[in-house]
Amino acid sequence: MGHSTTRAALIYLHTEGDRDRRVPDGMGRLAEKALNKGSQEGSGT
Repeated sequence: MGHSTTRAALIYLHTEGDRDRRVPDGMGRLAEKALNKGSQEGSGT
């Protein structure tokens, strides 16, 4: 990976893993809000 030590590589991997989880979690919350908003407005028919 080009890091000077294995420890440095593990720190970066841990940081990226956290970010990789936050992105889909945030998108999931936005999708839930949109779905809940749509169900409150009715079917539109």
